[in-house]
Amino acid sequence: MHTPVRDHLLKCEQCRSGDPLPFEFTMAFQPVVDVQERKVVAYEALVRGTDGAGAAHILDRVTEDNRYRFDQACRTTAIALAARLGIECRLSINFLPNAVYEPAACIRATLAAAERFDFPVERIVFEVTESEDMVDKRHLTSILTDYRDRGFITAIDDFGAGYAGLSLLVDFQPDVVKIDMGLLRAVDADPVRQVVVSAVIDMCRKLQVDVVAEGIETYDEYSWFRSQGVRYMQGYLFAKPALEALPSIDWPD
Repeated sequence: MHTPVRDHLLKCEQCRSGDPLPFEFTMAFQPVVDVQERKVVAYEALVRGTDGAGAAHILDRVTEDNRYRFDQACRTTAIALAARLGIECRLSINFLPNAVYEPAACIRATLAAAERFDFPVERIVFEVTESEDMVDKRHLTSILTDYRDRGFITAIDDFGAGYAGLSLLVDFQPDVVKIDMGLLRAVDADPVRQVVVSAVIDMCRKLQVDVVAEGIETYDEYSWFRSQGVRYMQGYLFAKPALEALPSIDWPD
């Protein structure tokens, strides 16, 4: 049975080995928009196959043996493409917290890529998917705290969809909370959803956490969030992800 120290050394060696992943991938980019100022405030990098296949096609091939290399490769690929595309706003990168065994060690490749491609770390957003089953939430909190201390922006993605929920927000207040699309779907016509989502919005405001309404698909959903004073949104209503490109924005009238 491996000791924790030996496990960490093994995982570190896996990251440094230079062995290629047994599959190729790239990124698509979807904007996060400020509907009040009518501008893009961030682009989220989303894993895709090189042929445009969806994220599930790639994530299904991630195993315990390649998880660490994959997480590192996602970060560096996103930064490289963002620099090539000339992204001048924030870049959101999803990371796998279960692939980060020690924040200071696992962030080195990200810092090196940011320096190599001259992409400011203060414009990089690290999103953790709230629906990923974390074995140790204290470990996740330590990762997010370390990233914030290094100047990165922190975000909880898919808030309200999964395992951590409110207890994660109690332990750590990120810069951004992205409300899960499952909560906001058809919120304009559902009084129960309106009560729950309004409470999340109010809670985040009191905690001074920015809210992004994620997965907006209809004008009515957009209009309801506007009525609640939410200015940051993301979804097909504005733009679908574009493979290795920045899509044009369809602004609602």
